[in-house]
Amino acid sequence: MTILVAGLGNVFCSDDAFGVSVVEELARRTLPAGVEVRDFGIRGIHLAYQLLEPYDLVVLIDAVERGGPPGTLYQIEAEPAAEPAAEPGPEVSMDAHDLGPDAVLSLVPRLGGTVGPVVVVGCEPASIDAGIGLSPSVQDAVGTAVQLVIDLVTGHVAVPADGPVGVTEGKL
Repeated sequence: MTILVAGLGNVFCSDDAFGVSVVEELARRTLPAGVEVRDFGIRGIHLAYQLLEPYDLVVLIDAVERGGPPGTLYQIEAEPAAEPAAEPGPEVSMDAHDLGPDAVLSLVPRLGGTVGPVVVVGCEPASIDAGIGLSPSVQDAVGTAVQLVIDLVTGHVAVPADGPVGVTEGKL
């Protein structure tokens, strides 16, 4: 089994660095064979090309705005497009350094690939304004997110009973 765990985010935009912080912590852990942990930061286009490789599971970690309190963790089962999306019109510009998970997943079929199961572990940010360092509530969520990812890759998703961690939604 091959699993990609990919951290996304901009370390210069406060809580947007959540995914990067989680993969930094995961890199210090011993994970099962076949689990690849990578920091993609703001290089969404590189992630799209990486997803041309076959993976049994892809776990994306990113700041996700859903309207919950800062630090709320979400487990979102993404539904990648099976067919290539229509080419964007001239009014749409694509910034290779600003591709969110949904844009990356929709780009893969246009590159000729397919994506298997994808789970997004997201965290509600307090701020994604310019700044270095996570807010206290998002920093506090990093350890829980690390454990959630470990549970996902080992096949045992644990949802704590004491909070909103593990909220599952169907689409990005």
